[in-house]
Amino acid sequence: MTLDTDRYRVKENQKIILADINPTDTGPYSNDKSGKKKARKDLSAQKKQLAELQNRFYADGGKALLIVLQALDAGGKDGTIRKIMTGINPQGVRVTSFKAPSSKERAHDFLWRIHKAVPKKGMIGIFNRSHYEDVLVVRVRNFAPKEVWSKRFDAINHFEENLLNEGTEIVKIYLHIDKAEQKRRFEARLNVPEKNWKFNPADLDDRALWQEYQRAFEDVFNKTSKINSPWYIIPANVKWYRDTLISQIILEKLLEINPSYPKIDYDPKKIVIPD
Repeated sequence: MTLDTDRYRVKENQKIILADINPTDTGPYSNDKSGKKKARKDLSAQKKQLAELQNRFYADGGKALLIVLQALDAGGKDGTIRKIMTGINPQGVRVTSFKAPSSKERAHDFLWRIHKAVPKKGMIGIFNRSHYEDVLVVRVRNFAPKEVWSKRFDAINHFEENLLNEGTEIVKIYLHIDKAEQKRRFEARLNVPEKNWKFNPADLDDRALWQEYQRAFEDVFNKTSKINSPWYIIPANVKWYRDTLISQIILEKLLEINPSYPKIDYDPKKIVIPD
């Protein structure tokens, strides 16, 4: 089944209100076992295509692809990466997780650590959190005054425009869950011993700032979703639809790039491998 990914794409200068977007949306699939089964079957087919395209992308080496993943705590970033990238050649994919900056990183401009992690041509780079933390958590937690973080939107847009000009395609994904779903996932981490390590009591501090984060994300979408570096707001309460939808978005981007294997300057039929 082909999904209409464009309905989740934030158009340039579009005014986004997250409260108006349904995080339990499952698109053309019914939200039941039958819908899940169909979506998982589609995801399996997508992943086969992704594996073949990624192999060509790596061999071609003409462009890089940067996938930015942002979400609130328990939004599903790690699960998304695990579900979609399973089966893809790890040689051609690099995942970078951005935690709180180190003292060395704080001694540079906020994009310094980001630029170092941008994928080289032929590679798919996945940012688990990203440069957008510097207009999200920095803003909401008052780590910097407004006159500092508000200027970073222009810096981010220029940074991404430069990446595009140099051959790095960009897809930005926001995993949209509601507060009740976050609570359910937090409780699951507390109730299952094998998941206890995933819970951080400090996450509750950010949960108390839910509305502030909603407004900060809305500003991010309104100011930084561009024609060639768009944001996609993905309904992420239902994990199986989240995975299938994001896989389709990445697949469409690779099909658009249309990588090809390099031409060779010899005739393989004339090559004889000596005993």
